[in-house]
Amino acid sequence: MATIEECRAALEKLSENMQGAGGDVREAAAMDRSVSCRVTDLDVTFVGRLTGGRIEVDDTLQGPPPQKAQIRLTLSGDDLVALVDGGLNFAQAWASGRVKLEAGLRDLFRLRKLL
Repeated sequence: MATIEECRAALEKLSENMQGAGGDVREAAAMDRSVSCRVTDLDVTFVGRLTGGRIEVDDTLQGPPPQKAQIRLTLSGDDLVALVDGGLNFAQAWASGRVKLEAGLRDLFRLRKLL
């Protein structure tokens, strides 16, 4: 089982990958939205913002977040690490229910370029 530190490192790596990307990925990451990443097996939620083409994690909360973020990702710690490392295909994980992504319709259309 992935640790909180490994999950935080995976989010940092994802953020670096997004910031260094070009084209459609860079455009999709150029939003300014509140984000949360709920890691179910650790019962923690990373909260922050997607801004300037990167994810800035502001806090790690025990349990679900008190406020609903504009972009919400829910998955296990192992799946988060595997997703960022390229060992897990997002579309397959989402279709099987291993990963849950919630956002407004307009944001989902933009986020699909990241996936």
